Amino acid sequence: MTRFRPCIDLHAGQVKQIVGGTLDSETSQLQTNYVSPNPAGHYAALYRDSNLEGAHVIMLGPGNTAAAEQALAAWPGHLQVGGGITDDNAAQWIERGASKVIITSYLFPDGTFSQDRLNSVVGTLGGDTSKLVIDLSCRRKGEDRWFVAMNKWQTLTDMEVNQESIKLLEPFCSEFLIHAADNEGLQRGIDERLVQKLAEWCSIPVTYAGGGRNLDDLELVKQLSGGKVDLTIGSALDCFGGTGVKYEECVRWNQDQEASEKDN
Repeated sequence: MTRFRPCIDLHAGQVKQIVGGTLDSETSQLQTNYVSPNPAGHYAALYRDSNLEGAHVIMLGPGNTAAAEQALAAWPGHLQVGGGITDDNAAQWIERGASKVIITSYLFPDGTFSQDRLNSVVGTLGGDTSKLVIDLSCRRKGEDRWFVAMNKWQTLTDMEVNQESIKLLEPFCSEFLIHAADNEGLQRGIDERLVQKLAEWCSIPVTYAGGGRNLDDLELVKQLSGGKVDLTIGSALDCFGGTGVKYEECVRWNQDQEASEKDN
């Protein structure tokens, strides 16, 4: 069943919506769609009150630890946390109240996938793969090829996102989070082909993010994936300064999907 999944993106301690392809170390190059006057805990409480499970809190660079902890304190045990997760701190974030930790760049030292590092992270979680989400955020390279991008989506790794890599990683995690970095924050629509392929390749839950604009895109993801892929909408939401869709409409959409599922 396709669901709307919410997010809390943190940059320099603030909740922001950022054009993903510009997220590098040069602040002057950063393109920001929205800087919220509200703290991270405000959004965590909003998702809690709407009973929206599966939200991800992403720390984009340093200076976001306190904001992430504030979000977790508002709804402990229900939010996923990513950004700078390693084998040194993964278990600590679970102890701080994260339902799951999300990991990307640590798995790719020098841009090369490391099975040893993945094993180490799983080990620090006591072998509990249900606590781990692997983020395969990627950039398109040529026709219908996508490669995992690390370091704030600026560095391409050696891992192509395809059926082989998905099957390699599935035993070590409970779900995937996949940002289409080239679409992220642009509100120009989703990468339809990638959504189709993720539904074809993945046998565990997967959330797609990047370019979601409105309820029509939720319906499109549902149709393209046969209900197997969830969608995160960020910049288009009214609670993040967007005009494409109201937060309450997305909550209602989820409720309608759940009601339809029960009827069937």
